[in-house]
Amino acid sequence: MKTRGRRRELRNQCADLLKIRWKDPEGNRHKEIATLEDISAGGVCLKVEVPIPPGTPVAILYPGGQYQGRVKHCDPQAGWHFIGVEFEPGYTWSKEQFEPAHLLQLRFRSPAAKERPGAEG
Repeated sequence: MKTRGRRRELRNQCADLLKIRWKDPEGNRHKEIATLEDISAGGVCLKVEVPIPPGTPVAILYPGGQYQGRVKHCDPQAGWHFIGVEFEPGYTWSKEQFEPAHLLQLRFRSPAAKERPGAEG
């Protein structure tokens, strides 16, 4: 999977199925099941069947709640689309709030974060 390496937070590899909702530019409502690929305090990477344009607001529903976010990028790969979603202010992921079905907590940062002075590696 192609990763953009733009997040500042630690990423956690995971796998789970979540519902997402969004509106297209014409105002039509859409919903889809997405595969959660990784998660951090500030956002997620999701695998979806249809492209969702950058800038599109999305609701990510999990058992007991939801996150609101905005698509930052959409990368096609092998018939799927990998979208990076940044959470809106006021939405932050924590394991206590939502723990994906398969969560592998690794301590790694994106390559961009490693290049910044003072960033942990």
